[in-house]
Amino acid sequence: MKLAIVFLCTLGIATAYPSFQFERDSMYYWSCSTQLFHSVAYCDGDYNFTCACTNPNALATMAGCLAYGHKNTSSNLAQWESNCLLNGEVTFEEGWFDVAYNYYLENAVNISQIPDFNASEKIDYPIIYDPRDIDLWRYAYYQYLGNYDNALYYGSGALAYWLMIMLFGAINAWSRVMFPGLIKKLNWGPINWWREYISMPATFRKKKAQEQKILKIFDVLIPTRYETIVIFLFYGYILAVHCVKMHYVKEVSLFSSKYEFQLRNVADRTGIVATVIMPLVFLFSGRNNFLQWLTGWHFSTFMTYHRHIARVMFWLVVIHAVTFTVEYKTIYAEEVSEPFLYWGIIATVAAGVMLIQAMLFLRRRWYEIFLLLHIVLAAFYIAGTWIHVIDYGYGPFCYATIAPWCFDRAVRLARLAFFGFPKAKVTLMANEVIKVVIPKPSYWKPIPGGHAFIHFLKPTYFWQSHPFTYVDSSDKSSIILFCKVKGGITHSLYKLLVKSPDQTTTIRVGVEGPYGESSSGRYSDTAVFIASGNGIPGIYSELIDIAKHLSTETKQTLKLIWIIRNYNSLEWFAEELEALRGTPVETTIYVTRAETIINDDEDVVEKDDSLSKLKTEKEEENHGSIKSRFDHIDFRQGRPSIEEIIADKTQASHGSIAFVTCGHPAMVDEVRYFTCKNINNPEKKRVDFFEQVQVWA
Repeated sequence: MKLAIVFLCTLGIATAYPSFQFERDSMYYWSCSTQLFHSVAYCDGDYNFTCACTNPNALATMAGCLAYGHKNTSSNLAQWESNCLLNGEVTFEEGWFDVAYNYYLENAVNISQIPDFNASEKIDYPIIYDPRDIDLWRYAYYQYLGNYDNALYYGSGALAYWLMIMLFGAINAWSRVMFPGLIKKLNWGPINWWREYISMPATFRKKKAQEQKILKIFDVLIPTRYETIVIFLFYGYILAVHCVKMHYVKEVSLFSSKYEFQLRNVADRTGIVATVIMPLVFLFSGRNNFLQWLTGWHFSTFMTYHRHIARVMFWLVVIHAVTFTVEYKTIYAEEVSEPFLYWGIIATVAAGVMLIQAMLFLRRRWYEIFLLLHIVLAAFYIAGTWIHVIDYGYGPFCYATIAPWCFDRAVRLARLAFFGFPKAKVTLMANEVIKVVIPKPSYWKPIPGGHAFIHFLKPTYFWQSHPFTYVDSSDKSSIILFCKVKGGITHSLYKLLVKSPDQTTTIRVGVEGPYGESSSGRYSDTAVFIASGNGIPGIYSELIDIAKHLSTETKQTLKLIWIIRNYNSLEWFAEELEALRGTPVETTIYVTRAETIINDDEDVVEKDDSLSKLKTEKEEENHGSIKSRFDHIDFRQGRPSIEEIIADKTQASHGSIAFVTCGHPAMVDEVRYFTCKNINNPEKKRVDFFEQVQVWA
């Protein structure tokens, strides 16, 4: 629905909205009108429409100019009549053009045949313009007024570019669903090259999920190589369309100089293109984005594109503002009191502040403040832009922006109401994870591997919503979240729970969701799910869903690898691990700090040389107890080699293999990197990678 709203309101807007008359179509009227006032004197003063619209010689000259090349169309005549009424308060009788043109044919004098002709001296006869002069004036207006049309085309081209990219994404996503057997066979030559070097890897070596630090505060996230290419081509397109169609016609005096002409063209073009792509900026930032389902992209992918399109839009707005200020510097102080101008300034400032406060460094440290300010500033930007452009016919682009934004928030409220506001059981587990058990309506269907935004309805933070992956309870009556204790709302909950009896309490919650999609790993002959730390819930929910739907005759292999620091992590995920018993899932858990001693009071003591004597029966008994309880799980001590895991699992697979991962960004990047290294394996097996980690801030 949102796709239809945006693209119908933008790509088709020029013909669907009455105020959108292509400016190039009116160049014949404007060229004749301007030539009339510039090249001959019939009246006192500049642009004296009252006189020009009643003077028979002026009307005849205008009629003759429009008749050249048969451009005396009804639309051109209507524009002359409209300007005479608006600027000269003159109304025409029906048939005025025929009268004026006949007078022109009988009395007009060729301007080239008038000796010592002086354009500033009044004359009392119609003029026949040199056809070359008429053509030059028309071409000058073609360059000037045609720029408005070109800008609309170029902005629509930007929308078409992203539509094309989304179609590629949709073909890639849905071909995996509709033709999984065919996809398994696409593991040769150019396809493997594309996947190994373009579509799958990080832009530079390994880092994609991990942030890049620049001067400590300028943290950045670098997208995948394919996303980088898509963004680079978009930048290239925007740059290219602002460097073409800028020919200056020096033979006529429409502009005083080439500099002034190009300044005006750049000002108009950047402003229009920025307005046209504005709906896309807001569409890509919405949670309830139908395009996620269509393209198979993660929300984080849309947010990556959202940020770059927003940056392009902002800099186009800045160039638009600067060039217009330079061009009209002599009257700027007077014009700035006009609402359209000062609201344009407000919108520009709002966009600039948004660009600064959206820095990763600020987002991650003060996310709630960032989000609130971002929404308020976005509202000012839309309002300011609407007031700035409405009189110029570009209001529908604002409507196309507001519509999906309002739609997104309406659906979010509807989702909250649809789920209800139950009381959730909230428990602090292992002093590191908050387990939230939320009763759900029977009609609410969770998405395996999906996530939901949760509101904890307390007076101090009820308005905040945070995304968490979940697992379905064994009896299907609840969803269970496992929230890592960090800063912000989880720290507030932690402080509440440590003071509560049994570190448990009940809190009324609102649930907005579900969001997300399962990965296509389910279609591979071997699916290896790799999680670390708190990345396990989404991975587990997707894996257990696949396992439940496997037939007894299937040859598909399912593997789960979970990397944890110590055995304490098993405490908060014990029920889910127990549920793996009897399933076809081969589970391996790596405990990276295998030398950790777990005491009776649950305190964790790191072993060093001075405590070597403590590695005795207590530790062995504890580890033995854990292994006995989870005897269906293979426990391994020490940090695993992701490189070896990927290579070994690929070699052992009896066919195509997919690696699905979520967890610590460094681990996710390792899985991505070494999966790419195994695409061209000796056995020619199809190797896929699916990243389930979501970068929210």
